[in-house]
Amino acid sequence: MARIAGVNIPDNKRVAISLTYIYGIGRSLADTILNDLKINPDQRVKDMPESELNAVRDRIEKDARVEGDLRRVISQDIKILKEINSFRGSRHKNNLPVRGQRTKTNARAKRGKRVTMGSGRTKLQKT
Repeated sequence: MARIAGVNIPDNKRVAISLTYIYGIGRSLADTILNDLKINPDQRVKDMPESELNAVRDRIEKDARVEGDLRRVISQDIKILKEINSFRGSRHKNNLPVRGQRTKTNARAKRGKRVTMGSGRTKLQKT
């Protein structure tokens, strides 16, 4: 298995797909990296020569913010939003959708298990 940015990428997949296993690299960035290095994105990782793997490794380390660094930056950004009491920060604090989605009927995963509330009426006592 090839190891790039501290992640073992799968050998039997195409290079363009394998690079997406690294947090912070999606399809478009993977394609851009491979185009700039003039590497065929359709070849398998196991068929790549070591020189091409090293070129990809160097390019990702030099240009892209991935894995731990990216996770740290994102968590710091969210922490700042919470500290300044912005609307987005308050949504993060309350564990609700941040980007304007509706919550009346959807957002079950964020809001938790459905809880049925009573109608507010109390049952009559029999005497």
